[in-house]
Amino acid sequence: MALNNILFAASECVPFIKTGGLADVVGALPKYLNKNDFDVRVILPYYTCIPAKFRDNFRYVTHFYMDYGMRKDNVHVGIMEYEYNGIKFYFVDNEYYFKCDTPYSSDLKWDIERFTFFCKAVLAILPVIGFRPDIIHCHDWQASLIPVFMHSTFATNPFYSSTKTIMTIHNLKFQGVWNIDTFKYNTALPQYMFTPDKLEFKKDANMLKGGLVYADYITTVSETYAEEIKYPFYGEQLDGLLRARSASLRGIVNGIDYNVFDPNNDKNIYKEYHAKNFKKKKAVNKAELQKELGLPVDGNKYMIAIISRLTDQKGLDLVSYTMERICDENTQFVVIGTGDHRYEDMFRHYQWKYPDRVSANILYSDPLAHKLYAAADAMLMPSLFEPCGLTQLISLRYGTVPIVRETGGLRDTVQPYNEFDGTGTGFSFANYNAEEMLGVINYSKHIYFNHRDQWDKMVYRGMTTDYSWNSSAKQYEGMYNWIINW
Repeated sequence: MALNNILFAASECVPFIKTGGLADVVGALPKYLNKNDFDVRVILPYYTCIPAKFRDNFRYVTHFYMDYGMRKDNVHVGIMEYEYNGIKFYFVDNEYYFKCDTPYSSDLKWDIERFTFFCKAVLAILPVIGFRPDIIHCHDWQASLIPVFMHSTFATNPFYSSTKTIMTIHNLKFQGVWNIDTFKYNTALPQYMFTPDKLEFKKDANMLKGGLVYADYITTVSETYAEEIKYPFYGEQLDGLLRARSASLRGIVNGIDYNVFDPNNDKNIYKEYHAKNFKKKKAVNKAELQKELGLPVDGNKYMIAIISRLTDQKGLDLVSYTMERICDENTQFVVIGTGDHRYEDMFRHYQWKYPDRVSANILYSDPLAHKLYAAADAMLMPSLFEPCGLTQLISLRYGTVPIVRETGGLRDTVQPYNEFDGTGTGFSFANYNAEEMLGVINYSKHIYFNHRDQWDKMVYRGMTTDYSWNSSAKQYEGMYNWIINW
């Protein structure tokens, strides 16, 4: 039986380049799809900031020159190839666009030009390498012009006569919006595509909107988020379009890579453990982290963690409002992350004020994050919106109880604790309200200090819940087969 060919197109992917959860998904999901049914490959930009240990082993395939927008001269398109964990990766080489220290710049107009080039180059490359995808799976706005080019520039190319496209929204907030003239210059798309029912967006043009209009199918990264984005509060001004396309929209919750996040086989943590022996071993991790961070070494302290980008989306205004009351004498609060200066400074201030209670680590360190997952008692995620969230899934895996707001993927993956029937894997609150959040934090402390046997059962339930990619991958496989055969 012939394999179904799937191409992932994205701007980042572990282990090559990562700024957020998108990279984890693009790196992990292809590995979990059935190799007997699917030939899954991934295409990315060939950034110069990809670590040399990978770049030095990439294989040059070929190069050619492609017309790009309304430019007089054709532009260089190189193709590099690399196999990693049994998956074939292609990299689009153009030093003018992808010579960089980070995958995204601070100049949105420049990034739009770079990723518009990437989208067109992807479609120009595939016939050259002879890989004809049944589905091109496009991730976020950086890959969202691929379905648009498929319906215009490449519409009459017989190579793509049976290719379908899927557009996955990882975070609807980021859309790639700029003026129409710039888009016309970069794309050479016909005038009729810049209308309100297509790419036009409040007199500008919107890359993500184009992808959502022209893709054959749309997914996002949790069932609740797929519903939320049909309404104005979460819809980022695209809720009308998403309601119109709701028959072609579904949510599939992300998984995490259980090989990467495994407390029983994690060289970053002080003491490895599993669901049956976490009580003593987590205590060792907590004591060692307290020592490393300069906090009082005391197993009776309730350690709350935040591992996050420090931005408004993550609900940190609620934390700021209640921080004084969260950090009582029985609590230690450990933060890892960078972001808005006001939140960085707020956490630094509380570390200065309560050095025995607060540890503000204004940086991102993957090894330190693993240590905190293993040491903390609870993980706080009071997000304003959260398409999926991976932090709560990792926390469950490491026996750290999530405290979340009921939104997006947080609502889909954390079952609220019910003391009467002894169910649940974490704590949650519904309204975006600081006092409601504080009430739930205090309730979690009450269970932790006064009903430790119930707490330990909750930890065990969380650690034995399966949020690996296995179940999500099966849903993707079913969707791919359905779309290919419709």
